[in-house]
Amino acid sequence: MPAEVFHWALTDSFLDRRAELSILEEWWSSDDRMPVNLFGRRRVGKSWLFRRFADGKPAVLLVANRLPAGSQLGKFAEQLEPLLGVLPDLPDVASLFRVLFRAGRNGRLLAVIDEFPWLLPGSAGGNEEVLSTIQAVFEEERDDSQLKLLLCGSLVGQMEALQAERSPLHGRLRPLPLRPLPYHQATEFLAGLDPVRSFERYAIAGGMPRYLADLAGPDLKRELCSKVLDRNGALWDEARTILEQELREPKVYFAILSQLASGDRGLGEITDRARLTGAQSSKYLSVLEDMRIVRRRRPLLAPPEARSGKWHLEDPFFRFWFRFVFPYQEDLESGLRAEDLFDGEVAPVLNDHVAPEFESWCRSWVRSRLGERVSTVGAWWGPALDALRRGKERSSEEIDIVGVGRGRVTVVGEAKWQNKPLDLSVLRELREFKIPALRQAGFTLASDLTTVLMARSGYTDQVRNAAEADPGIILVDVQAALASESTRT
Repeated sequence: MPAEVFHWALTDSFLDRRAELSILEEWWSSDDRMPVNLFGRRRVGKSWLFRRFADGKPAVLLVANRLPAGSQLGKFAEQLEPLLGVLPDLPDVASLFRVLFRAGRNGRLLAVIDEFPWLLPGSAGGNEEVLSTIQAVFEEERDDSQLKLLLCGSLVGQMEALQAERSPLHGRLRPLPLRPLPYHQATEFLAGLDPVRSFERYAIAGGMPRYLADLAGPDLKRELCSKVLDRNGALWDEARTILEQELREPKVYFAILSQLASGDRGLGEITDRARLTGAQSSKYLSVLEDMRIVRRRRPLLAPPEARSGKWHLEDPFFRFWFRFVFPYQEDLESGLRAEDLFDGEVAPVLNDHVAPEFESWCRSWVRSRLGERVSTVGAWWGPALDALRRGKERSSEEIDIVGVGRGRVTVVGEAKWQNKPLDLSVLRELREFKIPALRQAGFTLASDLTTVLMARSGYTDQVRNAAEADPGIILVDVQAALASESTRT
């Protein structure tokens, strides 16, 4: 029997993901029989993407959950009965794939299996055995079928492992990672907001469509108080739910993420505060890294093993939740008003929360606008000048933006998300302390070094005068630059 054409009621509400949709449509139109492996964090928009892609096509959508294998396959059999005209016998996962490939023998058919890892046993040996049986079905059935198979999953590490050389499905899946939206794409969810308000929301929601949509209202305080800081809010327990669904021992992960919410930490500091061994900390951090929640930051051009590396809570919403929600949930449930928590704890340090995302965006701006001068852009931190360290005047230095081209530092810069204009002290510190420390660390500086200053609230007259006198200083109109992002495609 021909498959019914799938129609999705929310097609007109779908925003962006044009690049991923284009890849999927090209795959659908081609003779390529290789299944696609679509994976990404929860809330990144996988379900909306594959439903938008399936709209108007003959398709069957199967969503796995944490049912026992027999119950799960029984549910799928019932869903497939209208397509096949008979209730299929699905004794194991491999038989599900065989039935789907055979259903595609008489015409093109899209089959989506969402949360595919939940169909696997969970143990390394068990997973390999099941994947080996699926591989055998691929080899036997794929060439005689017009099936377009899309495997999806939120357990990023497990989905990536399907591509690994040791996996039975190595070389048999086309990977399509779905990442959080960059700012210029996230602005589609934030239409009508001025650049500063728009970026503040992005720095809290990250590039996650669900969070962006929930925080897109004009009054940030109202949105946070009703959606995040209220025990009945849609995002009140969001981070906890995600971690408890996907991780064992969530309390240990909570302890680590609570530390990172207030700033980057070295492995030793995390280990001591969480009362773990170094090996334990590394294991837990590796899992969070696979989930794209944390990453290890290193100074620009530092080797991977550099001891100066620090762990960073990469996901902005998790960073917000663990800093402002998790520590106060008991108080909020006991009567603390969300508005009072916002006024007392969130508002005074909101700029500090936004700053890491702003610095990252500034580095992206330098890559895109000064790319002819820089092939690598990052942040740098390291020891202060030796004489200053000996005198205990300064211990370390950090530069928000360092760009390197052809082995030389060609661009340095500072990024400030603050309420007051950037003043001359920032430029002086950069020139008197930070750039010399960079040179001391072994970097070669270009003779025509460019200094880029990026400040949310603009610049004092003294800084503007300095820039007029020195063509090597670029003052970026941040609000105009942010506003222009919404016009990018």
